[in-house]
Amino acid sequence: MDYKYIEQLLEKYWNCQTSLEEEHILRTFFAQKDIPESLKVYKDVFNYEHAEPIQDTLGSDFDARMMKLVEEPVYVKARTISLTQRLKPLFKAAAVVAIILTLGNAAQITFTDDTQQMNVSGLMKARHGASVAMEDSMKMDSAKQAPATAILK
Repeated sequence: MDYKYIEQLLEKYWNCQTSLEEEHILRTFFAQKDIPESLKVYKDVFNYEHAEPIQDTLGSDFDARMMKLVEEPVYVKARTISLTQRLKPLFKAAAVVAIILTLGNAAQITFTDDTQQMNVSGLMKARHGASVAMEDSMKMDSAKQAPATAILK
């Protein structure tokens, strides 16, 4: 038997050019038991309606239930927002900036030259008297085994 018409309908179906009547012809053709081997691959595509049971997912009272839900009044309580609540993000940002500046200042003081001594306020202490080399705690020159004051004279 020649199935050229069915193959033409299949070609039109895959190009989305079939009418409802032509799709009905395809469904009735593939509902038969005797289908050629070359067309059996398409049988499941057109027999899905017969294989799947028809299920009503919406009840007859669906519209009434939805209208009842829509018509119920919903009360929304308005919140008042105080000025501190509005400015809270700015307070947090200012705290972060203050922490970063404080840590930066502490790191700067830590990594400065150790020979410069700082007082509590962060200012340099003025040195009076002998230089730093003269304030060494060592009293003897280890190389010559002589007092350190004798070398400096």
